[in-house]
Amino acid sequence: MVFMDMSKQEESKRMVLCAANSYEMKYYFNRKFNGIPDSIKDELHILCVLFTEEVGGIFSIVFEEDGSVSLETNADDDDIYYDEISSGLMVREVRRKRQELLESLSLYYRVFILHEDISALMEENHDSGN
Repeated sequence: MVFMDMSKQEESKRMVLCAANSYEMKYYFNRKFNGIPDSIKDELHILCVLFTEEVGGIFSIVFEEDGSVSLETNADDDDIYYDEISSGLMVREVRRKRQELLESLSLYYRVFILHEDISALMEENHDSGN
């Protein structure tokens, strides 16, 4: 596992949580999130690596400026094995099957990184039916 400093990501107000790269056969995890429990880190590692083993390319889990979580995938232009349709379907499947994990990550980011009031966030989730 390779850790990376994401200072350039901070400038753009988006922050990469983790990523897997099938070309370099590497997994990256942003040190800023070392407070995340090890079991979740392990789950993220497995998720990212399995994603790239299945469809290739690069898969990233990114926090948006508002704290929402984005799943991104892309490939080198000359990668003839990368299948955009399969990667899109797989992103939707991950969102559906790992919805609770993604919501928890968003909550973590909003509380510990953006320093939002947790009681207000819990009330917001309760009011929206979550």
